[in-house]
Amino acid sequence: AWSNANWLKSHFHFAFAEYATGPQQFGVLRVMNDDLVQPKRGFGTHPHRDMEIVTYVVDGHLTHK
Repeated sequence: AWSNANWLKSHFHFAFAEYATGPQQFGVLRVMNDDLVQPKRGFGTHPHRDMEIVTYVVDGHLTHK
């Protein structure tokens, strides 16, 4: 069940955030996560610099503000 404490469920493919046991990156690719985000929730405003972000939606829809 979703809750405020677990609105995001992530699978990290590279060492990132709290996951530190995988490879550091693959060429210039630094992060590749499989994220499940609770409906009507998401990430707060945060900066990104010198990177491209690619998002694909498997089921449902995404709003980017």
